Amino acid sequence: MTNSWRFKMLGGTACLLVGLAITYACSDFLNTPAQGALEQAALTTKAGVEGSLIAAYRSLDCSSSSAGSWGCAASNWVWGSVPSGDAHKGSNAGDQQPINDIETYYWSVGEAEGYLNQKWAQVYDGIFRANATINLLDKVRATKPLEISDADAASIRGEALFLRAHYHFEAYRMWGNIPYYNTPDDTVDFKKTNQGVDVIGNIVRDLDTAAALLNTTPRNGDVGRATSWTAKAYKGRVYAYAAAKNAAYWDSALTTLRNVQTAGPYRLETSFDHVWTGFTALQNGPETILAFQASIRDGEPNGWNSNWGERLNFPHSGSHFGCCGFHQPSYNLVNFFAVDAAGLPLAVTNPNWNTTSALTAAQGDTNFAAGAAGSFAPVDPRLDWTVGRDRVPYKDWGLHDRGWIRDASYSGPFSPKKNVHENAAVAENNVGWQATQTNDVNIHIFRYADLLLLLAEAEVESPSGSLANALAIVNQIRARAGQVAQGCGKGFDAKSDSILKATYPACVTDQRLAVPMIQAGTVDSLREPWALYRIGLYPSFPSQAYARTAVQFERRLELAMEGQRFFDLRRWGAADTVIASYIAVEKNRIPYLGGVTYAARNALYPIPELQIELSRVGTQDMLKQNTGW
Repeated sequence: MTNSWRFKMLGGTACLLVGLAITYACSDFLNTPAQGALEQAALTTKAGVEGSLIAAYRSLDCSSSSAGSWGCAASNWVWGSVPSGDAHKGSNAGDQQPINDIETYYWSVGEAEGYLNQKWAQVYDGIFRANATINLLDKVRATKPLEISDADAASIRGEALFLRAHYHFEAYRMWGNIPYYNTPDDTVDFKKTNQGVDVIGNIVRDLDTAAALLNTTPRNGDVGRATSWTAKAYKGRVYAYAAAKNAAYWDSALTTLRNVQTAGPYRLETSFDHVWTGFTALQNGPETILAFQASIRDGEPNGWNSNWGERLNFPHSGSHFGCCGFHQPSYNLVNFFAVDAAGLPLAVTNPNWNTTSALTAAQGDTNFAAGAAGSFAPVDPRLDWTVGRDRVPYKDWGLHDRGWIRDASYSGPFSPKKNVHENAAVAENNVGWQATQTNDVNIHIFRYADLLLLLAEAEVESPSGSLANALAIVNQIRARAGQVAQGCGKGFDAKSDSILKATYPACVTDQRLAVPMIQAGTVDSLREPWALYRIGLYPSFPSQAYARTAVQFERRLELAMEGQRFFDLRRWGAADTVIASYIAVEKNRIPYLGGVTYAARNALYPIPELQIELSRVGTQDMLKQNTGW
């Protein structure tokens, strides 16, 4: 996309609109209408409308706002990853305690409440901005008919409607019972009820309207903008989630997602390492459906346009990044990448994969040592694109080291990896606190592999579906995963580079970041001195139950650490059993998980009490709290 459109928000009309958009979520005195809100002559122009629309996009990731920063990260790592068994809060016990409360399901305590309010404020702030854009567009069209062309007006309205649908969907995934603000005037006082609302119907209507208004290609060539295909793809996602409560929606999901697959512009990246990257040439590639467009070195002095919501999620002291060690992958997740001799997930072929396998003894600490020195239990190559492990190259930053972990006794020895830029990408910021943590790695909110796996689910669950189609999709995802594995790379400085080469002499002459796998029939293999990578294709799906398991497990492998897992578990109705099983083993590795339980009320997050209070009309709360809270 053009750099000029990458959410440079701290000047001009867009900044003014951002300031006006957040008043509802703060405190009572801010219920007083903003003076000179959207009536200013400077805003009643095409530039004002465009600035308002950019402000609506900017809410995809919240930073530098009254709402906070970590609870509303674009990736949902706090809400979708940490409580799911994929990851722990990380860092140490004293830093960001609310995230620990979220991980351990103490969601009603005051500090967790603050994080919940961050997320609520982000999504309804985004809804406000989208509706403000539509409102301002209508005013400009009425008062200055020649100011905005019909084509631009249609696209602006379509983009705003798409964003409005997205933010409501985010709220739906979190809280289920939410108010829907589907006209610009609705968001004046934010006092609509959340009872008896057809949320799915409203989202689908907004997406259908957006798809009809938008072109198939992004306006002005700005590839971060929504298109008609973005809206259609997103509608399939919404239908798949709606099927959790009404299985009839699987037919709608199947029809919609098949259409995107066969006629849409999306396709998988050629290799897994191209999906999460700081290399500019690979960003906004064919797999991107919707992403937060992070930006660096753009004149903003604090780094707020970068991957701000992810900035805590880098290795700590001793590494190049220097801070802060959050979002640490779990032992359970690491072991989940183990495969059998055929390269299929051990979790599919061995029900005791996490309790009796050779991997349990190693717990990932020794690179899955299965026997004598240098003998490795095989693993899916996606493991080392997802997780930082000791003595394994960490992209091209040298060997991951236990010294990079802030407190391994607290949250384990692993580091997140997808959000981290490559050294060679020159994707790092140069301003603000700890600039080494801020980069312009785009944060995938919805990508094509996610869509394909939702389609595979629909093929399994819909009466009109086909297990053969589901098999083909899962094998397509796995074949792409088997293209390359982590290579040597190089160290981030002379010392780390010398340690890498002394540990693995082959790295003296081979500094490739990604190394092709060896093709061997339906099984791809690669023996590196730090791991044995192997991945195979499923020969068949012999039953619906087997197919369902394979698809669900593939979602975890492909989308690990991307903020999707917890939402998946809840819509599958599997959260209680899966999380109980996870805690039963993981508590022996992570002591603070002892005594932690997942309860029925955790099926939805509690609505922030502040928002319930602000919704009050007279003595009546328009927002009703979710059951159990």
